[in-house]
Amino acid sequence: MAQENSKFLKAYDMASCTDQQFPPDVLLHFYALYKRATERNGFYIPPTNQGDLRSAFKINALVQVKDLSKKEAQERYIEMVEQHIGEIPK
Repeated sequence: MAQENSKFLKAYDMASCTDQQFPPDVLLHFYALYKRATERNGFYIPPTNQGDLRSAFKINALVQVKDLSKKEAQERYIEMVEQHIGEIPK
């Protein structure tokens, strides 16, 4: 588990530091998987402002990953980083 968490943290660092530009749907998927993988108290709901389209997209992305366990969300996040950014160093 510790090794997997370490790989997740490395994947997060790679995603945070990349200069690559991604389409909004990919960014939202990264966001939702990260939030699901790191939320401590269950399902994360971002604060919303009435009529805030950005929050609506975030909530929609979160709903799509709500049935994943934290471990599954970490694994999928790692897979996304490897698919879109590159191999995660050991």
